[in-house]
Amino acid sequence: MITNEIMTTSKFSAMIEEFVKANRVPYMDAVCHYCDRNEMEIETAAKLLNTVIKKKIEAEATELNFLPKTAKLPL
Repeated sequence: MITNEIMTTSKFSAMIEEFVKANRVPYMDAVCHYCDRNEMEIETAAKLLNTVIKKKIEAEATELNFLPKTAKLPL
């Protein structure tokens, strides 16, 4: 679904958040799904994500051992 509408960070991030909540999927999967369906490069999508979603993706990647674990304070 390619539209002539200009995609902004807030619009794109809101669409990803909505997809995650509706389908109960990880953020990484939601971004990949959107890129596949709309023929968008992952690198382009990464530039459109807000910092909140980037942090959530980083946390998901750390939990899946895609990134090295960092020290956390016990809460």
